[in-house]
Amino acid sequence: MKPREAIRILMLSPIYFRLRPPQRWQLVREYCQQFNACTP
Repeated sequence: MKPREAIRILMLSPIYFRLRPPQRWQLVREYCQQFNACTP
């Protein structure tokens, strides 16, 4: 998954907008890592 795709999904969560930009990028990176670890 690419960061742009992750952001599109994470923007559906109200918690995403409560985070500061550095925290958002950390969340996006972690989300991508978790998603990519689950897909072969």
